[in-house]
Amino acid sequence: MKFKDGYWRMRPGVRADYATSAHDVTAEPESLRILAPTREILRRGNTIDGPVLRVDLSAPMPDVVRVRVTHLAGSVPAAPVFEVRDDHPGVEISVDAERASLTSGALTVRAGRDAPWDLSFSAGGRELTRSAGRSLGVMHDQDSRHFMVEQLRLSAGELVYGLGERFGPLVRNGQSVDIWNEDGGTSSEIAYKNVPFYLTNRGYGVFVNHPGRVSFEVGSESVSRVQFSVEGHDLEYLVVYGPTPADVLRRYTALTGRPALPPAWSFGLWLSTSFTTDYDEATVTSFVDGMAERDLPLSVFHFDCFWMRRYRWCDFEWDPEVFPDPEGMLRRLKERGLRVCVWINPYIAQASALFDEGAAAGHLLRRPDGTVWQDDHWQAGRALVDFTSPAAREWYAGKLRGLLDMGVDAFKTDFGERIPTDVAYADGSDPERMHNYYSLIYNQTVHDVLAERRGAAEAVLFARSATVGGQRLPVHWGGDCESTFEAMAESLRGGLSLGLGGFGFWSHDIGGFEGRPDPAVFKRWVAFGLLSSHSRLHGSGSYRVPWLFDEESVDVLRAFTRLKARLMPYLYGTAVQATEEGLPMMRAMPLAFPDDPACSHLDAQYLLGPDLLVAPVLSADGEVSYYVPAGTWTRLLDGERVTGPGWRTERHGFDSLPLLVRPGAVIATGARDDRPDYDYAGGVTLTAYELADGEVATVTVPAPDGRPAAVFEVSRAGSRLRARRIEGAPAPWNLRHAGAHAAAAPGTDHIEISLSAKE
Repeated sequence: MKFKDGYWRMRPGVRADYATSAHDVTAEPESLRILAPTREILRRGNTIDGPVLRVDLSAPMPDVVRVRVTHLAGSVPAAPVFEVRDDHPGVEISVDAERASLTSGALTVRAGRDAPWDLSFSAGGRELTRSAGRSLGVMHDQDSRHFMVEQLRLSAGELVYGLGERFGPLVRNGQSVDIWNEDGGTSSEIAYKNVPFYLTNRGYGVFVNHPGRVSFEVGSESVSRVQFSVEGHDLEYLVVYGPTPADVLRRYTALTGRPALPPAWSFGLWLSTSFTTDYDEATVTSFVDGMAERDLPLSVFHFDCFWMRRYRWCDFEWDPEVFPDPEGMLRRLKERGLRVCVWINPYIAQASALFDEGAAAGHLLRRPDGTVWQDDHWQAGRALVDFTSPAAREWYAGKLRGLLDMGVDAFKTDFGERIPTDVAYADGSDPERMHNYYSLIYNQTVHDVLAERRGAAEAVLFARSATVGGQRLPVHWGGDCESTFEAMAESLRGGLSLGLGGFGFWSHDIGGFEGRPDPAVFKRWVAFGLLSSHSRLHGSGSYRVPWLFDEESVDVLRAFTRLKARLMPYLYGTAVQATEEGLPMMRAMPLAFPDDPACSHLDAQYLLGPDLLVAPVLSADGEVSYYVPAGTWTRLLDGERVTGPGWRTERHGFDSLPLLVRPGAVIATGARDDRPDYDYAGGVTLTAYELADGEVATVTVPAPDGRPAAVFEVSRAGSRLRARRIEGAPAPWNLRHAGAHAAAAPGTDHIEISLSAKE
């Protein structure tokens, strides 16, 4: 939201009261409290009348500073609030006549005592950002609404990233962003997953700890500042020091939560019925048979909305005319080694038998006058489950337990974005603050029942809406996109931006959702989709089985599905890192290469894990331009070396794309390519790429439960490449480098190969 008209004037009807100084400072053992008047105090009489802001400075963990600003404390809603870690670390506090400061780890915040207002953040011997004069304050608009506002300085050349899933350019400078979940597809400024957290190339991030609408002006109202504002009487933000972007993400996710580890089977190929297509068990069986006949590995089958009867979503009952024997059908699918996912949403249609049941029990969200909130969007007479009520959560979970007992393994938790504000929640939560937060408690309810029935290690969602904390409940997908190359690029930008908010696992509809993709779009999207953390074939009005496009589509899908299965030792190790460190599997180039200015704006390529560079082909003719960072990289698919830094333009067939291995990497690949969940350590191959003389790499191969199955040390000395197993049970394994290969029998802990004839 913009309040100013240029630099000096306010917009019509807007009145601003800005903090002028840290006039009164009180030091506590772990915090500083500042009273900041909004007029300059020249004499005692100036302390009468006018707003005074209370600014509390503290530290929830080392290298993080919390700033909480309050105007009228009695008007601050109690709920909901994000769950944020608070370790009460030791801090250093100093107060004198000129300034007050608080230091947390390497990060220091200083408040100048005299006018003008000055709150600066520094670390590593340099200033990171600053709240200067006419930055922190209270705004009243022409409708008498009350806003809290802050502006933090942007240095020359400073770039801003993040703010959740955003489908435009990766760099946020110049953008206005409202943190407000909406269902709007992938081609506009609104998004399903909004996160009030950004990070910059100056080595810090800012998390605005407010669950409702946060309005960001990123170098837009004031081109050298990031402004954020919220309606109400309180504003809390946390400055998170890096110094690298990866360090910032590690600390941010330590504050707000890291992802659970999805089960290994979820990394395989998911196939959907699509949305509005006609399907029954015969259709499903024909798809599964067709995949098997064509030697296409399949891990999960997904039933979209019409597994239930029309007009009755959700009643959690299979349509008896279409699926007369759901238990038998699920059993038959499970006998073929498949997992089953079904679509749900948090809405109860009026025609559902659950509407009267839920209304009578008080489980449905109500208006302030006590009537059930309803509209005719999506489903006629739909109501919403009030997840703030423990009884309503248990009621909803009980319906899901029946499906899990029947054989369902996962839920696609759709919707949860356009949540009304003209309502009264059971627990008294503020409706504006619940709008985004609703997605969190909805998905948490479903994830909890999966963990209860299947075990925490088997719980996985396919979720669309999210906010802060949603990263703890994977997996998320990018929402409704067109079936075009442009939409493929939009989806990629959205996923990379979401990853910069701590979301470790992400997927998208291979081929696009709306419309029927051209075969070229489908085949290019297949390569991108199987080189994402999770991979699903899904559409709206047309099926996504590959033989309906052309026979080459079958070959392309087979090649990339099997490639992903072979890469699972590497990919699942990356997944474990996401859960332990908060780094996404799909990493935006500015996150992966913060010291390379050529990477700062790149949003059409990414790193998959720490060592694989992927540049999806966004054209039918196969031409793609991409940037190669410094070093000698190796194309994974054909072994060709590519030297950076520099740009390359190449032309690829549908069975290929730029997929490069970082110099110095050792990639672990598995012995199977027919499924994603297998013994990764048994028969594993360690391939070293451009390992320098004297360099040593440690490779941990995970088990399908995420625990280490084997640990290897690979080193180079001159023309000799050596590897030794330092942990793990005896099993066959292999070592490769630039065409040289050696195999170890069970029980062998050392391998050595000569490189002299191969380089």
